[in-house]
Amino acid sequence: MSISAEQTQSLLNAAQAAAENAYAPYSDFPVGAALLTASGALFTGVNVENASFGLTLCAERTALVKAVSEGHRDFQAIAVWASRRPHGSVTPCGACRQVLAEFLSPHTPVVMTDESNGQLRILTVTELLPEAFGPAVRP
Repeated sequence: MSISAEQTQSLLNAAQAAAENAYAPYSDFPVGAALLTASGALFTGVNVENASFGLTLCAERTALVKAVSEGHRDFQAIAVWASRRPHGSVTPCGACRQVLAEFLSPHTPVVMTDESNGQLRILTVTELLPEAFGPAVRP
């Protein structure tokens, strides 16, 4: 599964715009995500932190839950954007990787970049979470 350069840039732009709405008073690390469905619908998400940090929602899971709650189950790609990289890279956390593996096919592109260096990385769900487990193997 692949996406065009135009789709990639559109997803990154949407993720960047979404990050403006992040609620990140504890980490000061606003993140945005944009999820493209197979039908062409676009769902965005942001991280929403909580004083009880375990209750924090990541941008990727927010976008995915919004899409699933609207009846979408077939996804083409997801992009993740952050204005900086305090931990060396902007990649989905472990919890997000597992949730992505639950709903996206193993070959779905995950686009990642940030404003500080502009580098673009595209990995598949399988590359992010090798040997993932779930209810069924997706094509």
